[in-house]
Amino acid sequence: MDEAALEPARRSTLAAFSSRDFRLLWGGQTISFVGDAAFLVALGWRVTDLTGRASSLGYVLALQSLAMLTTLLLGGVLADRYPRRRLMISSDIARALVVGGFLAIELTGHMTLGAVLGLAAAFGLADGFFQPAFSGIVPLVVETPLLPSANSWLSIARQSSSVVGPGIAAGLYGAVGPSPVWGIDAASFLVSATALALARPRDVRTDSQSTIKREFVEGFRYVVSVPWIWTGILAATVILMIAMAPFNALLPRVVQNHYGRGVGSYGLLFSLMAAGMVAGSLAWARWHPRRHRVFICFAAFGINDIGIAVLGLSPWYWLAAAAVVWRGFFIGIGIASWTTLITQLVPERLLSRVFSFDFFGSFGLTPVGYAAAAAAATAIAPTTILAVGSSVAVALWFVPLTWDRVRNAA
Repeated sequence: MDEAALEPARRSTLAAFSSRDFRLLWGGQTISFVGDAAFLVALGWRVTDLTGRASSLGYVLALQSLAMLTTLLLGGVLADRYPRRRLMISSDIARALVVGGFLAIELTGHMTLGAVLGLAAAFGLADGFFQPAFSGIVPLVVETPLLPSANSWLSIARQSSSVVGPGIAAGLYGAVGPSPVWGIDAASFLVSATALALARPRDVRTDSQSTIKREFVEGFRYVVSVPWIWTGILAATVILMIAMAPFNALLPRVVQNHYGRGVGSYGLLFSLMAAGMVAGSLAWARWHPRRHRVFICFAAFGINDIGIAVLGLSPWYWLAAAAVVWRGFFIGIGIASWTTLITQLVPERLLSRVFSFDFFGSFGLTPVGYAAAAAAATAIAPTTILAVGSSVAVALWFVPLTWDRVRNAA
């Protein structure tokens, strides 16, 4: 294909970068995503080093998720009521202070599982205010036709940084320990806050006479009135509990015991999965079909879980590496398509509330999943837990698609 024929597609894919405010949002979040990805890998290995038990990380992640869920719905209401940029900046500063706490405790040599649990809970509380505001700010920095490009590039930023972040964490952790990783993540939140302070997103018109309770109810009624939204959230509630939560909680032990490898191989799996997600997000950015989008979204989420099953069943690390690339590719398509559907089809004034219900519903049972995986791993091989949970998840994602109102919604 010649250069002239390729040019329109390129313009479509990169169109969101024509907005100065989107460039600031994307740049700040890219740096923050790198810090978060490095933090997650270092946290997993640090907790495993502290306790030597597969169950410990599951309990840490369960508490962090539970804390996030505590503030998530309130965060959605506030983000539709007050400037979303202001909430994001406040959350960035709070999370920088929490991760700074990790650094201070580590440097004094007093890191314990109790300290990790307390800091993880504080981090989750601050994160619950950030996520709905972040999801709702995208349509305020780009015009509607540019949303597929914007959502895809934010997903690409998140996943590209997940290629870089685990490599940084593995290298620094293996060389000098976790302290530099905590410092990088804390600094990344300050970079994000600075970029947001420079941005000027559009304002959202709100009803100043409405109460927080009334706005909460309005958002809930909207969600349950749209079949593809509530069935997607309901499916994710169960599937993330039985597939994603065990994957995150048990992967360090699988890498150590099943494959006999160290932190570098653990970080590599995260990086490979992120590379697959980048490819999937890019595929959606160039493709962004106008029909059968809900079907594509749900099917992609279902197909991704095959990767977890293969990782659980494979005796070879190289096949596990290929499986996480597969998983990442279809997660990339699923997330980009779901986010685009919501930002395009949900009224702007309800957007953060809908995203907060999405996050709350989707992740509502993940604390149970983390805790259950941790408990089950004391009696059942972690690989068996991953294989069984993900196999059920594959089937469950296709159940909503048997309903015509979901399958052909958009």
